[in-house]
Parts: sequence; structure tokens; C-alpha cells
Amino acid sequence: MQAIIMAAGKGSRLGNLTDNKPKSFMEIKGFKMIEYNISMLHAFGIRDIIIVTGYQSERFDELTEKIDGIKCVYNPFFEMVNVLGSYFMAKDLLHDDFVYLHADTLCAPEIFKALLQEEGDIILPVDYSPCDEEAMKVKVTDGKVVEINKTMDCETSKGEFIGIAKVGRCVINELNSATVELMKEKAFTSYFEGAVQRVIDKQTFLVKSISTKGYFWSEVDFKEDYQKACALIPDSLVQIAREEFQR
Repeated sequence: MQAIIMAAGKGSRLGNLTDNKPKSFMEIKGFKMIEYNISMLHAFGIRDIIIVTGYQSERFDELTEKIDGIKCVYNPFFEMVNVLGSYFMAKDLLHDDFVYLHADTLCAPEIFKALLQEEGDIILPVDYSPCDEEAMKVKVTDGKVVEINKTMDCETSKGEFIGIAKVGRCVINELNSATVELMKEKAFTSYFEGAVQRVIDKQTFLVKSISTKGYFWSEVDFKEDYQKACALIPDSLVQIAREEFQR
């Protein structure tokens, strides 16, 4: 199994917290967010990892140069495209089942384990709670995701996709074709989920949701997100990072 981590963004909405470093270099309980993601992947046996970088890419190169199995791919257009543009830069390196995740998103080991164990072509963990306009919202019918975007009405969504997914190798060609289509259409502000929606629309693959079941997860976009993550991160996740990075 492979993994691809989206880590190109600058994190400007976090103000002075990211003045001199990439967003995922912010520390929680002594570890960088990117370190939590790497250690989680390693803990579950995933060592073939692609990190798509942009802002201060050299910091990622330095961090990972002594970690076997990690390849950093630089997106020179990171200031002009959204997440799908970063995925586009590394899509041809994916050839196996893979985990997709954002460098600024953390989750409890329980969610990650459930994600890996679930059967389906694309698995999307969903927090089935009321969500706000900023959330990547989903509609689900009989456990299948039928719509995913940020623009749907909060009242009609079932919950929020947390930004970590499992994608089967059988879907890669279709997903990559959808990505190319969107780039040709100049949909440079599109999220990765835009390509996932096109896969859903084809009705060829099984795109399923699983519940986060109240376990910890956090996407850090604003200062209050960071404060919440610092307060709520579980000891189990900190321990996984400690075992990997020995601090």
C-alpha cells in the first residue's frame, strides 16, 4: 500500500503561527503534524509515501531525507492551484491501493485502522455531525457517498469528510482521468474531491463512507482549530509519534 500526503499549502489563515514554516510543521505536544502523519502510516505498515510539497519545500526534503520510502514531489504551481493541482503532480507515481491525506489533518488510530479494514473502492471517513460552510460535506445513501463538495447546503448534508481516504488501485486510472479532465477545464481551484465526485457520477465503483464514531480528528485551518487539536489529541497518537521520532 502507498500513501500520498498533500503538503503544498502555506497556511496563511493561521496568521503568525505559520510565519516562518509550513503549516504542517506546527507542533502539537512536541511533534510536527507531518510527523504525526508519517508515524501513523509507518505504524500501520505503510512506508511507500509521496509528499507533495510547495511552500518551503526544502523543509520537507530535510525532514525526510533519512526516512526510507518517502519521495517528495514539488508542485511549482502551489500558489496558483488548489489541492487537485497538487495531486495532479504526483498521480503517475501511484500504482497500488493508497491512503490519501492532508498534511494538516490528524486522526485517532481507531479511525485509521477502521479505514484500512473497510472493503470498498474508495473509503471516506465521515464525521456525522452538523457541519459549517467551510466543511467538505457529503450526502450518503445506504452507506454509499453520492455527493461530496463544500457548496452543498449544510442542512442537506449528512456530515463532513475528514480529508483522509483509502483508494483502491482499481480506481486509479479513472481518478487520474478525472483529474486530467478538470485540469484541462482549468478547474484550478478544484479540490481532490472534485475528481472523486466524477468517479461517483460514473457509478462504476463503490464509494463508501465509514463513521468516525466520535473519535478524535482535526483539520487545522484556523487558530481555533490548532488550539482544539492541542487540547484534544489522544495520548495514543502522541505515543505513535514518540515511538517513531524518539522525543
